[in-house]
Amino acid sequence: MILLRTLDNLPDELRHGAVTIGNFDGVHRGHAALVETLVAEAKAHGGPTVVFTLDPHPASVLRHERIPPSLSWTERKAELLGHLGVDAMIAYPTDRHLLGLDARTFFQQIVRDRLAARAMVEGPNFFFGRDRSGDLDVLAHLCRQAHMVLKVAPAVEFEGATISSSRIRRLVAEGAVEQANRMLTQPYRIRGLVEHGRQRGRRLGIPTANLGRIDTLVPGEGIYAARAWVGGAAWPAAVSVGPNPTFDESALKIEAFLLGYEGDLYDRRIELDFLARLRHIERFETADALVAQVDRDIREVQRIVAANQSEGKHDRR
Repeated sequence: MILLRTLDNLPDELRHGAVTIGNFDGVHRGHAALVETLVAEAKAHGGPTVVFTLDPHPASVLRHERIPPSLSWTERKAELLGHLGVDAMIAYPTDRHLLGLDARTFFQQIVRDRLAARAMVEGPNFFFGRDRSGDLDVLAHLCRQAHMVLKVAPAVEFEGATISSSRIRRLVAEGAVEQANRMLTQPYRIRGLVEHGRQRGRRLGIPTANLGRIDTLVPGEGIYAARAWVGGAAWPAAVSVGPNPTFDESALKIEAFLLGYEGDLYDRRIELDFLARLRHIERFETADALVAQVDRDIREVQRIVAANQSEGKHDRR
């Protein structure tokens, strides 16, 4: 997978292939079905499989207060798409000039002149160009004029409703990560920088890593079974998202206890795959009662992480 942030001096091996344009936030099963069609078209035309996306989200330029929380950062999105067979992702810088191009001009300048695409694949709700004025009918007309193939990948449903990034966001925000994961291609992941905390967990024999600078949607409050990634190695982790009412702390924190890990994590960036929510945040009468519950949580984390690995759902790093 090649990640580019410009179309200047685009290598010829990334031109003359199959292209799709979209946000692909989270890279869910609907995206995977679209990419499967994209890969087939690229092979049929003897060219690369290319995803073109805008970074940051167009709403950050047009309607800053309406930016949806992200499910994946750019590099993670590229990694997930690479697992599906995409050759290159172009995370093109979003600006008012690009967003001001009408559909025909966007198609000519980006799809034809820069990418020299031979085929396009899009989903059923595709819009492009200034004010989203271009729809699938417009795109089909432009592709016919350019003697290009256009394939429309059907929506994918799960439990009676279409899989979408917005639907997954709602589930993650509610803490329903297991249900969200069934619609994603890999477990929901966040990343953060380990910051200094009160070290109360260490004194209780449960040293936790306090994560800050989270740049994606944080799951709803609760205690979770997770997998933590540190320098490419994975560790089972019990994760708390929320306040600590046992010690009268109301601030929301993300704390991860990495089972079996020894070493200093301060100022290191770690990533967390959320596998299941174990329980809600609770207030305990004593610190001993809290520690006893954490011990039970740890046993459940170990069971869930082991089951997840045996099912072949672990990250292919």
